[in-house]
Amino acid sequence: QVQLVESGGGLVQPGGSLRLSCAASGRLFRLNTMAWYRQAPGLEREFVTAISSGGSTNYGDSVKGRFTISRDNAKNTVYPQMNSLKPEDTAVYYCNVMGSGYWGQGTQVTVSS
Repeated sequence: QVQLVESGGGLVQPGGSLRLSCAASGRLFRLNTMAWYRQAPGLEREFVTAISSGGSTNYGDSVKGRFTISRDNAKNTVYPQMNSLKPEDTAVYYCNVMGSGYWGQGTQVTVSS
């Protein structure tokens, strides 16, 4: 059983930054690619970013150059750093063990002045 707990969401002004966290239970964390998705009201869930067990990263086109993902295997945690936030980044952000049915509960990010 894997549990994922997200945190770090909130309200931020356009141009601001937030750092989310996803803490995972289970000994297999360091073997898995961890991903983040987001879903805005009325829209489909969208891929945001992912990081492999070896540290290779991948980003959705809408966040390239603004978001950076990292992981701390000792803490079983992944961290998307989100900079230069835009109103269109407003969504619920979800952590996922990529390719699995394990999802976190989501954390709300709202970008608004």
